[in-house]
Amino acid sequence: MADGMAIPSSTSLPLSPCTGVCRLDARGLCMGCLRTGDEIARWSTMSTAQKLWLMDEVLPTREARSE
Repeated sequence: MADGMAIPSSTSLPLSPCTGVCRLDARGLCMGCLRTGDEIARWSTMSTAQKLWLMDEVLPTREARSE
């Protein structure tokens, strides 16, 4: 704790879906994680809820559609 405030552990935060491929395809989706360029750029400023929604709802749907 710092000044009486709890500091969240890094394991409680959503991990990045980044796989290290980092190349956009013709649709504008990363070939590794399926995020758009905008989603990648905004990742560090997104709320935990937004990150979890993207990882739990959006990315699996994109993956299913690309198969």
